[in-house]
Formats: sequence, structure tokens, C-alpha cells
Amino acid sequence: MHPIADPLFYAAAIPAVLLAGLSKGGFGGSFAMLAVPLMALVISPVQAAGIMLPILVVMDIVGLLAYKGHADKRSLIILLPAAIAGIGVGWATAAFVNEAFVRLLVGCLSLLFVGDYLVKRHRTIAASEHNVTKGTFWGLIAGFTSFVSHTGGPPFQLYMVPLRLAPTLFAGTAVIFFSVVNAVKLVPYFLLGQFDATNLETSLVLLPLAPIATIAGVKLVKVVKQEAFYGIIYTVMLIVGFKLIWDGANAIL
Repeated sequence: MHPIADPLFYAAAIPAVLLAGLSKGGFGGSFAMLAVPLMALVISPVQAAGIMLPILVVMDIVGLLAYKGHADKRSLIILLPAAIAGIGVGWATAAFVNEAFVRLLVGCLSLLFVGDYLVKRHRTIAASEHNVTKGTFWGLIAGFTSFVSHTGGPPFQLYMVPLRLAPTLFAGTAVIFFSVVNAVKLVPYFLLGQFDATNLETSLVLLPLAPIATIAGVKLVKVVKQEAFYGIIYTVMLIVGFKLIWDGANAIL
């Protein structure tokens, strides 16, 4: 077996990996969700997800080194057990889950969240306190949607953004959260046959871009002010929300 040789694939895959790396460098997985849809323009979404996962794991390692010591431990204690359970649900129901419906649902949730922000943007909004019930719910959804289609970013952000953490603290928490989620996903993805020779060799071809893009994302977060940082998060969530709804609706209809 050999890696994918189609130039059209790399025309989509290279920007996809670069966007994912920038996102993994500190923007909570937002741009990373665009990677699979971009690659799915030229290959199947299932194959795209299999190719991206090893690349995401390498990005996670770079992010962990960059944000060592920067994380909100309370968020991780609340979110991670639920996310692992969500991955288990995704694995157990892999044969029955409608990926298009999941994309549509996540897209709608993203737009509702951004809409709520736009309505309240001129008010002074205090940072939210941690809430175990909400965190468990969104952690479960993040784990499930991450397993199904690498779209765990919006559910994660739906819990994390209202906490209004400092950008580096938000970024470090996101890096640890998705590092654990992606590491756990390796086992069920392997058992489901996602890591065949073609996919792994294609991942290796794209892999050198992973640390470069991730380090660029880390540096970007460190120079962006907090309000601008959250403005970027909301903007990307809006774009991704529309993209997910479009993809989901087209597949269903």
C-alpha cells in the first residue's frame, strides 16, 4: 500500500492540517473541526477522520509541551470523565450513529451559543462559576461528537467560554482535554479498522506540518488580548456552525 497520491487531496489536506495546528496551538479545537470537512471534499469523511487522528495526537504532544503548567484543573476534573464516557457511547453505537445528524446538531448548538452572545454582548457579563451538571453534560457530548466526527470543539467551548479564563489558561486546558480525548480514541479507531496502511502512510506524509502549525498557534495566543481572543473564538464558532449545518443538512436531504 502507498499514501494517497492525488494532488487534489493534498490541495485540501495541507490547508486542513495547517488550520488544525493553529487551532490546537490554543484556540480550543475550533479550526481543527474544519480539517475533516475540507479533506472530505476529495475523500470519504471516515477516511479523513482516520488520517487526521494520528496528526492530531502529534499536535497534542507539541501543545502539552508548550502549555506545561497552564490548565484549569477543576474544568478537567469535571469534563474529562464525562468525555471518556462519551467516547465509549460513540464506540458502542458506531454502527447506528448518523454522522450527518450529529454535524447538524453540533452546528445548531454552536449558532445558538453565538446568538446568545450577540444578544448580550453590550452587557457586562460576569464569568460563570463551575457547574458539575453542565460540565458533565457538555463533556459527554464533546467526547461523543469528537469520536464520531472530530467535532468536540463546540461542546467543549459551550462549557469553557463562559468561564472567561485567561487565554493561556483556556488554551492549556483545551490542549490537555483534547490530548486525553484523542489518546483514548486511538483504541476504538484501531479496532474499527481506521488505521490501514494507506491512511497511516498518508498521515506520515502530512505529519511534518503538525508541529510547525501548532507552534504558530501557541505564539499567536500569547500575543492576542483576552477580548480579541474570545472574539476570534466566537467568530470561528459561527463559521464552523454554519459549515456543520450545511454539511449535515446536505447529507440528510
